[in-house]
Amino acid sequence: MAEITAAAVMGLRKKTGLPMMDCKKALTACDGDEDQAVVWLRERGAKIGEERADRATEFGRFGIYCGVEKDCGAIVELKCESAPVASHDEFVQLADDLACQLATGPRVADADALLDQPSPSVEGMTLREQKDDLFNRIREVFNVGRMRRLDGSCGGYSHNATTVSGVLLQVEGGNDEAAKDVCMHIAAMRPAALTTDELDADVVEKEREILRQTALQEGKPENIVEKMVEGRLRSFFAERVLLEQPFVKDDKSTVGAYAANNNMQVKQFVHWELGRE
Repeated sequence: MAEITAAAVMGLRKKTGLPMMDCKKALTACDGDEDQAVVWLRERGAKIGEERADRATEFGRFGIYCGVEKDCGAIVELKCESAPVASHDEFVQLADDLACQLATGPRVADADALLDQPSPSVEGMTLREQKDDLFNRIREVFNVGRMRRLDGSCGGYSHNATTVSGVLLQVEGGNDEAAKDVCMHIAAMRPAALTTDELDADVVEKEREILRQTALQEGKPENIVEKMVEGRLRSFFAERVLLEQPFVKDDKSTVGAYAANNNMQVKQFVHWELGRE
């Protein structure tokens, strides 16, 4: 049995970030072999993770990869057990790494396939190993939730306050600042669709009929009711349609006008809020 020195324990602790007692146990179990001890710690952590897998993960953040000069963008939801961990630097890095790899790596169908890909920030390690090592040190369950990749230029914004949300916006032209401004607007105003054509047709027709009946009850002549209805529908659209909404930074302009003024065409958007599917 090899002697387990304090220096060896300290060296393993520095390498793994785990408590001294855990490192000593690992070295003792592996007869002082540091590489084997790292594997032992990972396997032990994996077992603990399996035991805790059913814990609720109601906190987290959205990792985002974007840029109008880039070929694609991505957004990934990473969930954890507590609010402090959601703002931990390494948790933030993991979320961003997941989004980066989703955007720049081979296409994947699910989170498991993404986790098996290389980490963009930790050489020689997969995203799964990066996630497991972080669990080993923090001992909170992490779950990868929703994820989406959009081809083409993208803007993005992650809001991490009382409401945690993430926005990914596909655009043509424009610049990063303008794209981010629109993303921040989306996070604040929660549009239901990009254009009026994308709204649920049944919902629009129901609103149109309500407005028509209201106008008739007000005693308006039949020959002007339809014009009134179409006029009042504009307010309905302005509440729900991104390009029709008054821009939060300048309510005298619509989002569509702001985008046009920045030579930017908005193609589609993803807006997710933590805890709301």
